[in-house]
Amino acid sequence: MSRPEPGSDYVFAPEERPLFPGSPYSPRHTTQRRIGYALVAVLMAIVASLGNALVTVNIPNLAGALGVYTVEASLLPAAFVAMNACANLLLIKARQQFGIPAITHTLLVIYAAAALAQMIIPGFGMALVVRGVSGMAAAGLTTMTIYCLLQVVPPAKRPAALVAGISLGQFGSPLARLFPIEMLALGGWQGLHLVEAGLALAALAALLALPLPPSDKTQAFEPLDFVTVALVVPAVSLICAVLGVGRLAWWTDTPWIGVALAVAVPLLVAALVIEHNRARPLLQTKWIGSLDIARLAIVALLVRLALAEQTYGAVGLLTSAGLTNDQLHTLFGFVLLAMAIGLAVTLATISPDRIPYLIIAASLIIALGAGLDTSATNLTRPAQLIWSQALIAFGTMLFIGPALAYGFLRMLERGPSHLVTFIVLFSTTQNLGGLAGSALLGTYQVVAARGHATALAEKVLPADPAVAARLQAGAQGLSGAITDPVARAAQGAGALGQALVREANILAFNDVFRLVAALAVLTALYVIYIRVFNTIRRRRAAQGAAP
Repeated sequence: MSRPEPGSDYVFAPEERPLFPGSPYSPRHTTQRRIGYALVAVLMAIVASLGNALVTVNIPNLAGALGVYTVEASLLPAAFVAMNACANLLLIKARQQFGIPAITHTLLVIYAAAALAQMIIPGFGMALVVRGVSGMAAAGLTTMTIYCLLQVVPPAKRPAALVAGISLGQFGSPLARLFPIEMLALGGWQGLHLVEAGLALAALAALLALPLPPSDKTQAFEPLDFVTVALVVPAVSLICAVLGVGRLAWWTDTPWIGVALAVAVPLLVAALVIEHNRARPLLQTKWIGSLDIARLAIVALLVRLALAEQTYGAVGLLTSAGLTNDQLHTLFGFVLLAMAIGLAVTLATISPDRIPYLIIAASLIIALGAGLDTSATNLTRPAQLIWSQALIAFGTMLFIGPALAYGFLRMLERGPSHLVTFIVLFSTTQNLGGLAGSALLGTYQVVAARGHATALAEKVLPADPAVAARLQAGAQGLSGAITDPVARAAQGAGALGQALVREANILAFNDVFRLVAALAVLTALYVIYIRVFNTIRRRRAAQGAAP
């Protein structure tokens, strides 16, 4: 039997109280209301991730529309990541002090207004502002996804709601690949801005139509909180900018990269020093430095690096062959299906004791998927990558939820004061890890391609009959367009050089896939080592305590 809808005269039972200040109460709802909250949760997850994903997968096209180079346009997803990673420094306490509706509604209104403003004031600067606002809104909406799912399930199933809430946000990237470019590029990419504004307004309407139960408000902010935020935000923004453009502008050829890092590091150190010496810190530095949490951060970062195989490696391989998003719909349709299956398997199998085994399985599945791609050629097309990318998508779902659940359980042992630290830490490893993964794999691919190009060029000798025949065939193919034999020969040599560069890039992508597989296997071995080490330590402690 369901309780009546919570109102001003409703008295909440003790078991319906929230775990943390700023979280909503969790009364028993009618079936219809629970279904409504589930649908709102899905919408929140889509709005949180889809806008940035649409921008990220269309960066080359957006660069031209904004009148900037691809290097500069790569700052757009970096701005999103920076604000998303830092937002929870303020949002968690803001919800505690001002309430969930005030904060979430404000973020959505600002997001929608910024997206609409970009249609009126188009330009790269406005685009950066929209991406930053989108990142902050996404941080709030991810939390709202979890809050809505907590209203759907009974208290015993709350860990499943946590896992589902963080996992649903992963669907944004493959969904973005299914959008036709023509629709988004309408009117100088005003279609994209309309989609973002529409998503934000739809989320706002859903929250107004089906508001969450109330939460307790309390005085949360302290003056030093704002000092820490003022130090961390520019530091993280600079690091994200470096990771976003470093592989494109090239690390050693761009002086401002070194300057940015030289500024970011002291800012971060200053913030950590302040937090370390506070009586009530915003960030629990001692807990971050503990072995248990450091291991969680390492594993989360390693897996996020490996997951860049899908967003950079496979897509990079296909786009280097001239394919566009519209030709990847079938591939990412299967990726979406694999993610849905992975989420279902995770929800059916997760428990505190199984978390390490799920992470090990996820790492090995990702390694298998990356290993299947290591034999790619210039004839590889999306159909040949379906199985490998489906495995990686499945592994993504098998990892992200259990990793969050593990950290959340460790945080519960410490109490509500560690909530901000945990959310910021997990968000940073996932957001910065994604940027760092693309930067690492992109840098490795460029270096490997140069090496392969040099090795291939050494084998291309004009005296070789096969090479001479290829040059002659290339020149003859241009005979109808170029009459000068010397110019034809030069063009034929150029065509051979282009083929050599293409093959070098493909070989380099195969090296990237091998690196990803190695990282994933290393992660699995590391988790196994931790599991064995902890088991041995507990047994020795038990033996020592025995009379």
